[in-house]
Amino acid sequence: MSSALPVCAWLARLGPMKHVLDFEKPIVELQHKLAELRKHPERHLPDLSIDEEISLIETKLQETRRQVFSNLTAWQRVQLARHPKRPYSMDYLRLAFDEFQELHGDRLFSDDRAMVVGLAMIGGHRCVAICTQKGRDTKENILRNFGSAHPEGYRKALRIMRLADKFSLPIITLIDTAGAYPGIGAEERHIAEAIAVNLREMTLLRVPIIAAVIGEGGSGGALGIGVADKVLIMENAYYSVISPEGCAAILWKDRAAASKAAEALKITANHLLELGLVDDIVPEPLGGAHTDPEATSSNLREHLINTLEELEALSLEELLKRRYEKYRAHGQFSEGAASAADPEALSATNGRP
Repeated sequence: MSSALPVCAWLARLGPMKHVLDFEKPIVELQHKLAELRKHPERHLPDLSIDEEISLIETKLQETRRQVFSNLTAWQRVQLARHPKRPYSMDYLRLAFDEFQELHGDRLFSDDRAMVVGLAMIGGHRCVAICTQKGRDTKENILRNFGSAHPEGYRKALRIMRLADKFSLPIITLIDTAGAYPGIGAEERHIAEAIAVNLREMTLLRVPIIAAVIGEGGSGGALGIGVADKVLIMENAYYSVISPEGCAAILWKDRAAASKAAEALKITANHLLELGLVDDIVPEPLGGAHTDPEATSSNLREHLINTLEELEALSLEELLKRRYEKYRAHGQFSEGAASAADPEALSATNGRP
């Protein structure tokens, strides 16, 4: 059985919070000022009591935090999705799930540690959990290949998905990867074929499938375990066919245009929900998932359980029908005809309605 880590223990395990994003600096400055005031109260202003000054700074801190995180740009949300202190997949397996037993190997080549799979329990439901896992430090990142799976990772995922299909276990996937590994070894072992087979097989599995994008959802590496009946996304996660830097390098010939590319790609949770590419947004605490991992895990757990119960109530025929219709509808759009009573609209289209 898992037990939730207290916030203080979580922070202690992660170490000092050294990573500060540019837009977080005003908040951090106020936090340092508040900490300094509490540590050395004798230095406070003579015309205010120490309690009054602390109260003023706390109020300003709350307002600054609210203003900053209520108006995040697409690029800022991408930065939060990549935050090194953000909870990773195995953190959620420990905090949001009741039990997890990891399984290893694809039975063909090796055990890819960037792809973690196993049997799990959540809210009284038996299931299979599949997720991509990043590393916290250099040693773990080398072990996990920075969260970028090789072909054997996707084949391991497919092996456990077929096991789930055999024993009628629902599948939950947690996605947090910049993309599949693009190296020579991955190409030699047919990374594109491995992902393509997963896409085909996941459309045909006879069990409910839920995918949750918890951080980065990059390209085919994410989609390789992302074909699902319901796709959830964390509030500050992103899901994209290409990284903002890659898009900027192609379209603007300059990776520095990543912020412009992030906005144009429409890759944030709200944009994806509007486009119908995800089904629900899992809210995060103000400041991002890394500020309160317990609350974030509780939110994710609640959404996963509710979605799972909704899908399990469907018949197999209805489940497969809805899955088919869901993906057949992706990529379609329609243009509204301009009214003849709207001369400006007709003028803009050269008189064509």
